[in-house]
Amino acid sequence: MNAINENDYTRALKGWKKPELPPKAILVISAHWETEGTWITGMDHPQTIHDFFGFPKALFEVQCPAPGDGKLAQKIATDLPDQNIQVDQEAWGLDHGTWAVLCHIYPEANIPVLQLSLDKKKSLKEHYELGRQLNYLRDEGVMILGSGNIVHNLRAIDWNLNAKPHHWNVEFDEWVAKHLEDKNFQPLVESPLKSEAGRLSIPTLEHYLPLLYVIGAADPRDSLDYLFEGYQNASMSMRCLSFG
Repeated sequence: MNAINENDYTRALKGWKKPELPPKAILVISAHWETEGTWITGMDHPQTIHDFFGFPKALFEVQCPAPGDGKLAQKIATDLPDQNIQVDQEAWGLDHGTWAVLCHIYPEANIPVLQLSLDKKKSLKEHYELGRQLNYLRDEGVMILGSGNIVHNLRAIDWNLNAKPHHWNVEFDEWVAKHLEDKNFQPLVESPLKSEAGRLSIPTLEHYLPLLYVIGAADPRDSLDYLFEGYQNASMSMRCLSFG
């Protein structure tokens, strides 16, 4: 619903002070594309995917006309032969993990967008290491965008958007934030599930994994900026961050 609603979170995305030079392309790691093996979208005109049900008609009418970049997709696959990245020409496109964010920060939809899938068989460390290998793309003008949630527990959701967050939501979100600010990323890779707060915050991994790509692609000289800090529906952290 954040794609079509106005709230503190969406206003923060719209108000983000973007880099002076727009990226040449955006590579998105979305929580909503899990696969066997690692895939990257390679079509020049990716379809808009509405990968959900039971929501208002207006959400199904959202379209993301951003182009793709087949040549860049093939280049990335070639650049990282050990990852055995497969180029998808027709099966996927841009899911709501991608367009629900980009519609606020780049509403013009004139920058090529690619999606990289989450290999269900990779360990947390392997996802992080792939993020590190993608770091070189930043020097080539490619923005690496992770779309998920630090905390995402639908089993504990309160349908009141502004409900008080569960104590474990706040505890884990602040634990992650401290390690981000200290640039001490290893606990985020090695031990997010060791605490009860972590296990409640990450009942399944897919919404947490995009963060590992972002911190993997971060550079020691980067500064950390929070676009937004807050919670929704009691069991979601909406913390948004950027390195640059």
